[in-house]
Amino acid sequence: MSEQVPVLQIGQVLLVSIQTDLDDQAVMLLQDDLAAKVVESGAHGVIIDITAVEIVDSFVGRMLATIASISRMLDAQTVVVGMRPAVAITLVELGLSLGGVRTALTLDKGLRVLERARAEAGYDVPAGAGGEGIVPDAAAGL
Repeated sequence: MSEQVPVLQIGQVLLVSIQTDLDDQAVMLLQDDLAAKVVESGAHGVIIDITAVEIVDSFVGRMLATIASISRMLDAQTVVVGMRPAVAITLVELGLSLGGVRTALTLDKGLRVLERARAEAGYDVPAGAGGEGIVPDAAAGL
């Protein structure tokens, strides 16, 4: 039996932290659960943390792209954070570009990417997860 991947809400962002390898059933549950939570919460962003993922295959790569597409259709941007170098290399070798999926090295940078995208789209940017606004740091290149 597949374990359900938790989807946490931080302000207007949903956080999915993938801590184990996902089988087909777990991925389908995650896609359904995440789509429902995007609609229910009105979230404008989805962050998928794959820091714990050591190995990917074409199925996982397609899953990330599919989740990003579903989120975009529901007016939420997706950022994948915590990608290991070996995972990035494998995805490139498999020919998976993950079109439409933005990436960031850390959760903090992922939140900044979402807020910048929201501001560029002309939306008011609400306060960050802890109630404070996250202001991009020009020196950090964000």
